[in-house]
Amino acid sequence: MQQATLSEIGAGRTHDVINQSAPLVDVNLYQGNRALRDALVHHLGPSFDDRELQELGALAGSAHMQQHARLANVHTPELRTHDRQGRRIDQVEFHPSYHALMEAAIRHGLHAAAWVRPVHGHLLRAAGFMLFTELEPSVLCPVSMTYAATPALRANPALHAAWFPKLASTVYDPRFMPADRKSGVTMGMGMTEKQGGSDVRTNTTQAVYEQDTPWGRCYRLAGHKWFFSAPMCDAFLVLAQAPGGLSCFFLPRWLPDGTVNALHIQRLKDKLGNKANASSEVEFLGARAWLVGEEGRGVPQILEMGTHTRLDCALGTTGLMRHALALALHHTAQREAFGKPLIAHALMRNVLADLAVEVEAAIALALRLAHAFDAEGDAHEAAMRRVLTPVAKYWVCKRGSAFAQEAMECLGGNGYVEERGEGVMARIYREMPVNSIWEGAGNVMALDLLRALRKRTGQGADVVDALAAEWAAGRSADARIDRRAAQVLQRLEDGVEEVEARRLAQDVALVTQACLLRRHAPEPVFEAFCASRLDADWGQAFGTLPAASDFEGILARAMPV
Repeated sequence: MQQATLSEIGAGRTHDVINQSAPLVDVNLYQGNRALRDALVHHLGPSFDDRELQELGALAGSAHMQQHARLANVHTPELRTHDRQGRRIDQVEFHPSYHALMEAAIRHGLHAAAWVRPVHGHLLRAAGFMLFTELEPSVLCPVSMTYAATPALRANPALHAAWFPKLASTVYDPRFMPADRKSGVTMGMGMTEKQGGSDVRTNTTQAVYEQDTPWGRCYRLAGHKWFFSAPMCDAFLVLAQAPGGLSCFFLPRWLPDGTVNALHIQRLKDKLGNKANASSEVEFLGARAWLVGEEGRGVPQILEMGTHTRLDCALGTTGLMRHALALALHHTAQREAFGKPLIAHALMRNVLADLAVEVEAAIALALRLAHAFDAEGDAHEAAMRRVLTPVAKYWVCKRGSAFAQEAMECLGGNGYVEERGEGVMARIYREMPVNSIWEGAGNVMALDLLRALRKRTGQGADVVDALAAEWAAGRSADARIDRRAAQVLQRLEDGVEEVEARRLAQDVALVTQACLLRRHAPEPVFEAFCASRLDADWGQAFGTLPAASDFEGILARAMPV
């Protein structure tokens, strides 16, 4: 038989690109997120105005904003300590796409709208924060710190009056200049030092009183910070040892006299993920800072700020989980293997449905916590803020990394490849651990839960009683919830040792999620959650839902388009 020549079979052409999924772009991330929309309806009623979220969802899902997200992660921040003539400048340069992302987040009020919106400000901001996380989470670090630091300034009325109007501005102004010449400003934080980490009481940075000023008591700071994120913010809340003990200080980049403060950036961190955000190490060489609150009350000030940043950690992880699920669903619906789409194979459907249930439960818990922040003065909600903040931060963030790995596996090798930022799933995977580590790692959260359960709120509501009241409706609606809730409450009555704190945080999270899903999730999602998470009919990895689960109903609800 005569063999074909190269010209006859097509020299230089070895394959066509087929059976590859299209990018998930130009979709409305809010419109496609049924779980988020139904949870908001539960809290706000069916007639709430969601036009801002519709707009943000379209923006976050657009191809041009996804391109900005890619570029901001490929062209990472660069530190310039000196100019060409040897003058110290301590500035970080960002790619234009970073600024485009920051402008969008600030314009939509993710940094401060909760403090100016009279009703449901924290809840609506939480929904927007999750949507923006699907677009790009790194830039939300300064956004979150501005959100958390702003109310702390109330402890220094003069500073709050001078800075709050520009902190609340929806105009992003990245120029490096005094705040009084800018249209809007952002704030960061600097707490941890190399020798202590979470143990901030070991901080060595010293604060020496200098003089009284229109902003209050001014000090000179000497020391360092080991993690100092977003160093191009306009001001920072930092901790230092004053004569009266560990105290909180307001440290601006520019001083009121128009000179640059003595904050020196030593280097930028080379991190696993969070690439678009600049995290740094800094030194204070006589930097001026103003006391916020009282000397020796630095830790309570941190706890107030930490409550808000920990909420954002849970929200951020939830947003990343939702986007990872959306990518997995979108890919498996298009990619074929063994004669049919991946999503049509029974075992893949189990994996995807299990991931979808996890996302819906995370959304429910994170938004329930955000709702509690809107109820100032309510004793029950104050108790729920105290207990659900460490629970949501612990459980949702702990689930994130394993979730991202399983979602990546749905894409196979295609999910593992980044190709200069085009592989969004790989970026999500690298980003996942950060929210579990920052603002208090797992053990810190579990211990904080134990402390919460031993305290009473300012209005005297017992935290354990508040938890029991929160679960009451769910217990009466489902025997599985009743059994697990009774076990947890009995353990609380008997006393929980430190070594059991992580298991307690897990169980409080699961019971709370089940109660919430009973209220606003469809039956297939609720049933699969209870059968797997509460009834022990579940394996040690995702994709082990009971065979009787309504996979079709769960997956249809979760599809992003």
